[in-house]
Amino acid sequence: MKFNKRCTFAPNFRKQNPRYSIDMVLSNKPLQFIVAILIACLPLITFANPIDSTQVAHESHEVVTKEVKVVDEKAEIKAQIEEVKNHHVLDGHDFSLFGDAETGAHYGFPLPIILWDNGFHFFSSSKFHHGEAVAESNGNYYKLHHEKIYKTDAAGTLTLDHHHHPTNAQPLDFSITKGVLTIMIVALLMFFLFSSLAKSYAKNGGVSAGPGRFFEPIVLYIRDEIAIPNIGEKHYKKYMSHLLTVFFFIWFLNIFGLTPLGINVTGNIAITFGLAVITFLITNLSANKNYWGHIFWMPGVPTPMKIILAPIELMGLVIKPFALMIRLYANMFAGHIVLMSLIGLMFIFKNWVGSSLSFMLSFMISIIEILVALLQAYIFTILTALYFGSAVQEHHHDEEDHH
Repeated sequence: MKFNKRCTFAPNFRKQNPRYSIDMVLSNKPLQFIVAILIACLPLITFANPIDSTQVAHESHEVVTKEVKVVDEKAEIKAQIEEVKNHHVLDGHDFSLFGDAETGAHYGFPLPIILWDNGFHFFSSSKFHHGEAVAESNGNYYKLHHEKIYKTDAAGTLTLDHHHHPTNAQPLDFSITKGVLTIMIVALLMFFLFSSLAKSYAKNGGVSAGPGRFFEPIVLYIRDEIAIPNIGEKHYKKYMSHLLTVFFFIWFLNIFGLTPLGINVTGNIAITFGLAVITFLITNLSANKNYWGHIFWMPGVPTPMKIILAPIELMGLVIKPFALMIRLYANMFAGHIVLMSLIGLMFIFKNWVGSSLSFMLSFMISIIEILVALLQAYIFTILTALYFGSAVQEHHHDEEDHH
């Protein structure tokens, strides 16, 4: 049976005989010739762009090497930033202004080391060479490790526990550290400022003169807005010296902590602990009978409740100074850590966008920290005044007791 070639393209016939239509199309001679040419050229096309496996392996190795170098570089930068942060927030036995990481040189000045180890030992912190050398004093050897002094041998051997903390004996350390030196400077600064203010008062008939004129409104504010409202006009005068000392002492130390000198005195929990203990002692040693009566046997409260509340009130004696200590320490320490971390981000990003944002954030946080330095001094002072006021509060329950 013969078919016309055109019938293969007829729609009805293709629908009824699809296989026959495809065979007729593929049996076309020119189409077979083109397919044969393509099959013959496939090897040529393949060999025209050969894949060099050695080159690919070399390039992939270079990529991996670059990635490893970038990771190592970032890890090294992060380690250096962490070291700078620790140097800034921790106390030190020498006053280092800055150092050169490439040469290992440090620029600053040493501080005196005072140790008690079967007698006093006096020597300069320069003997430690920033923790790299062993210091010898009267036949004893000492090693500086993370700003703590340990007794060791001539080789500087330190025995570490499973937490990587040295187990060597520690002598009593009375050294003049960086924080102690700053406290001395602030104490002398306050003495000269306020002694000159007092002399100008006496000399000019109650009118301030000199640099003390700047601090006179602050002194009056502490007296009129903090001491008198919280303590009372009858008792506030005997606490004014402590309130003024605490306020300006904390404020000046906080301002020193914002300088690039690496001073963080109020971010040291030992300092805030000492301030809190002084407040605790003054409060309890100057308290009246009414204060102790409200702690151990509260008036106007049923007897069973007095037994329950007395231990809680007694715990409050310790909780109050503990809150003073932690509040000042945590706020100042966290502020320094955040600021140093933002500055460190500039060295991690290494581009205009990231570094610029880090710089702007660091600048804004620095401005906020100036306000926080004043605010923390104010909060510590007003809470101290509240504790003093509760200690000398007069008894107002006479009429209730009669009823």
